[in-house]
Amino acid sequence: METVLSAQDIMSILPHRYPFLLVDRVVELKDGEEGATKVGHFARTLKSVTMNEPFFQGHFPDFPIMPGVLLVEAMAQTAALAYYRPKDPQLNFMIAGIEKARFRKPVVPGDRLEMTAKILKDRRNMILTECQASVDGQVVAEVTMLAAISLRTSSGTDS
Repeated sequence: METVLSAQDIMSILPHRYPFLLVDRVVELKDGEEGATKVGHFARTLKSVTMNEPFFQGHFPDFPIMPGVLLVEAMAQTAALAYYRPKDPQLNFMIAGIEKARFRKPVVPGDRLEMTAKILKDRRNMILTECQASVDGQVVAEVTMLAAISLRTSSGTDS
């Protein structure tokens, strides 16, 4: 897959850093068709899950799986990348609600996580997104997520 945004590009958009930056690269970005809103904007991202991830030390030592809360966070970061475009100012994206979260299969070291996010609604400072994570073409997690958006200040952070 061709890289649309590299890790360096992602770090210029999201304030996350190791160990909380959970997207390695963006391989697809599409704009929506509704003009002034971001409805329909879409992103596809990748994360290589390695045994070196710090959460595997405790979750779980004898059966290492990526925590579901971090899968949700990785999908939230993908949603922020679906929303953002170069003309936008630096923004904060904070999870405001989670609906219909489903975890279908464990994500383990060696997996290549592919995540998608599509913006369903865009109202002032809130967006509703539909996100999905898969490994080898099989869905491992999905969530509908509400995010609050604000201008980033020097002390602001992302979700």
